[in-house]
Amino acid sequence: MTDQNTGTADLNTGTTDLTTQPATLASELFAPGVGAQAGPPTTPASDTGTAGNASPGAHSHGGPTPTGSPPERLTSTDPDVFGVPTGREETWRFTPMKRIRPLLDGAASDASLTWATDLPEGVELTSVEAGDPLLKGLPEPVDRLAALTRQRAGGAAVVRVAKEAQLDRPVTLGLAGTGGDDVVWSQLVVEVGAFAKATVVLDHTGPAKYSGGVTVLVGDGAQVTLVSIQDWASGSVHGGQYDAVVGRDAIYKQVVVTLGGDLVRLVSNVQYAGTGGRADLFGVYFSDETQHQEHRLWVDHAVPNCTSNVLYKGALQGEGARTVWIGDVRIRPAATGTETYELNRNLVLTDGARADSVPNLEIETGEIVSAGHASATGRFDDEQLFYLCSRGIDAETARRLVVRGFFADVVQNIGIDAIQDRLMGTIETRLGALPGLDEQPVEVA
Repeated sequence: MTDQNTGTADLNTGTTDLTTQPATLASELFAPGVGAQAGPPTTPASDTGTAGNASPGAHSHGGPTPTGSPPERLTSTDPDVFGVPTGREETWRFTPMKRIRPLLDGAASDASLTWATDLPEGVELTSVEAGDPLLKGLPEPVDRLAALTRQRAGGAAVVRVAKEAQLDRPVTLGLAGTGGDDVVWSQLVVEVGAFAKATVVLDHTGPAKYSGGVTVLVGDGAQVTLVSIQDWASGSVHGGQYDAVVGRDAIYKQVVVTLGGDLVRLVSNVQYAGTGGRADLFGVYFSDETQHQEHRLWVDHAVPNCTSNVLYKGALQGEGARTVWIGDVRIRPAATGTETYELNRNLVLTDGARADSVPNLEIETGEIVSAGHASATGRFDDEQLFYLCSRGIDAETARRLVVRGFFADVVQNIGIDAIQDRLMGTIETRLGALPGLDEQPVEVA
């Protein structure tokens, strides 16, 4: 096994904890990461590909020696500020440019998804036009595709949850593609009032070329869960930027489930608007043959006494299956009392699949509670399979149990039984469809 700097992490050594408080990891065993590779860690960079240097005393895992203050992240509503990506830029170097080019071309379109909604009492679904004050106050796009989306969408759908509302069921938006070559441009704002409690589910299905922006505004003291399911039909392409602004003493939970489509690339950003905020970011992804699934996260701690926790897990099988996970956390000088941890783990089920995992952590103040990150990529553990088979469980069932156990701690955070069952059902169906997986022998003495 190799350590985190080469990408295939040993679970015993692949954890970086930057305080005296040790990180707590679930015990999981992997065999060496045969067929699993990862790119070298880098410092957070602008869309131009210029890596930033951390300030004196800062930590940037795997990056260059700190020599100065890191630059601000490039953001703009003008696509031309970013230029046209070539694939050599840091933020695009993992993305197959030919496959995402239909979105980056930025052609205007009237195409749309078919919406099916379930809105509990206390929820309003409306829309605003381009130029509305609400849109002007949103976090800005962080790359050319997000800027094109803001420009082409022309306005936004808005889900509003009333102040102090306690919803009795999730807000569900079923977004179905209908095919065609035109790109669907879409902008959604979820605005949750102070001290309200709400769960919002975005369920993406069908065939589509889709670029969407989602912004969640979490009021002071509110508790919000956003579940985004990418269960697109084969051949679909989806690019998106997800932003969350977390109010004082508010709790934001985001769960990303990526299963379908040819290419899915999601950029999730979190910022805090007041002290005491908490953000929990969970992700589950399963990449089959030739699928490219890319998840990029940016957590910006700029105010005191806030917490963030990131846990993403993925599995890959089949020739050309590819996943990319980039986790950037920045703790600015004013963010004293911060507590943060991020973890990414990947389970490679066959040869020919590749997982890239790059955790980055920049700390610009020593007055924090704790900060750490870890990344691990590996194959099935033969010892686990041997243990199960030695107790009378057949090899196919044993492998299913291992995969189910691998995902369990993330899946349970969805909190919606129907979605959890659907997710695990899809994963088990894919496992059963993989030629030869259930015939792989496990010798039992």
